[in-house]
Amino acid sequence: MRAQRLHALRGYRKSRYRAGKPASAAPNRLAQQFTVAQPDRAWVTDITYIRTAEGRLYLAVVLDLYSRAVIGWSMALWYMTRPATP
Repeated sequence: MRAQRLHALRGYRKSRYRAGKPASAAPNRLAQQFTVAQPDRAWVTDITYIRTAEGRLYLAVVLDLYSRAVIGWSMALWYMTRPATP
């Protein structure tokens, strides 16, 4: 590869860090009690990202703590808001 001046392609982009306001945590209303006696009393959420060759894909999931069933989910290219368009 070196003799033919070929370079490997990088599949993932480097992440960029942006400075901003510090995150504020929501109050802990469950107090680590994850067993619930009735359905639809407590829902929990999680947001994670999946690395792809084109960038990051964000996944948000809502679970019911009683049945541990997925109530809803959403996938997006942006974390919170869409980028500003000129």
